[in-house]
Amino acid sequence: MILAGLRRISLTHWILISMVVGVGVGVAFPEASQNLKVLSNVFLRLIKCILVPLVFGTLVVGIAGHAGDLRSVGRLAFKAIVYFEVVTTLALVIGLVAVNVARPGDGVVLPPPRPGEVPATPAPVTFSGILEHLVPDSFFKAAADNVVLQVVVFALLFGVALAQVSGPPRQHMLEFCEGLTEVMFKFTGIVMKFAPLGIGAAMAVTVGHSGLGVLKQLALLIVTLYAALALFCVLVLWPVAVWARVPVRRFLSTLKEPILLAFTTTSSDAAMPDAMKRLVAFGVPKRIVSFVMPMGYSFNLDGSTLYLAVASIFVAQAAKVDLSLGQQLAILLTLMLTSKGMAGIPRASQVILAGTLVTFGLPLEGVLLIIGVDELMDMARTTVNLIGNCLATAVMARAEGIPLDPDTAAQS
Repeated sequence: MILAGLRRISLTHWILISMVVGVGVGVAFPEASQNLKVLSNVFLRLIKCILVPLVFGTLVVGIAGHAGDLRSVGRLAFKAIVYFEVVTTLALVIGLVAVNVARPGDGVVLPPPRPGEVPATPAPVTFSGILEHLVPDSFFKAAADNVVLQVVVFALLFGVALAQVSGPPRQHMLEFCEGLTEVMFKFTGIVMKFAPLGIGAAMAVTVGHSGLGVLKQLALLIVTLYAALALFCVLVLWPVAVWARVPVRRFLSTLKEPILLAFTTTSSDAAMPDAMKRLVAFGVPKRIVSFVMPMGYSFNLDGSTLYLAVASIFVAQAAKVDLSLGQQLAILLTLMLTSKGMAGIPRASQVILAGTLVTFGLPLEGVLLIIGVDELMDMARTTVNLIGNCLATAVMARAEGIPLDPDTAAQS
């Protein structure tokens, strides 16, 4: 009887239960809770090993499956890229406005560098460097390092090449990629069984290390980011959904578990595979999910780009550097370029932030200050990344004239 009742509890409820238990363990046993980090690390490692084969398989199938109509793939890619750039720019603008209005950096004293320590200085960001980073030296090296943008570029070219092949070679390779995608979705289902354990451990480690008082540290910065992300969802994502006639309530209901997973793990990797599967159930054809979602994963991280705008100006305010409007617009343009291909893993945006600070002569000590509360901010920005990419996929389906019918999408 009890066992049957436990089986009826959904994954969402198990995740919520594990979060509460994790917080309790972190508060009651702050030192011992740090030993649980291995559980959360193992769970995230399992998730990361899913990403490359899934992205490669889905992109190749999405492109090569249109062998007779590559023009439609190009049309969809153009629409998606235009959409990504417009929405990402709006995210950056909202972030800049919010941080200039709230001014969370005023009155903050940046921590000095450690005596005798020379902080690492990342190389300045250049447009040529970004172009070079697009192309992998080796697909296997890019896959091993989880450099998603390079995997995406390789998969795009591979898919186009496969679409130009005819006969059994094309059919065999296409069937292999389709089989790889199906297996990785099943693999994801197995890994997700361990989500409550990994998430509960992660919550225990975070609370045990920082304490509940972490909410008081840099509270205004956290509130500013959350308010800016909320405004972005209300002023940009919601009107876009209404304009594209995407049923918002059913959309959020379908994706509630991936959204919760993204919020709790601060990892787009963790939520992306399940979200793709649920988008098909929502009514988006597989071919569009397979093509747009991986592209959005590299080019449409709305929450992270908004966060970078807030964090960059916050450091300038803390360093007592008064940036002109032109300088802030230059930062905005830099972030538009450097945020593309940002890995969907926890704290990857700190690398982009450090590069931006160096480019504009701002102190890297600001990164050290922000990292203390980065976990809390990462939860929100990763969630917006996921919601933004899922909505972009649904919007592209509507732009292709698809009615989002769950009964027919899975066969498309």
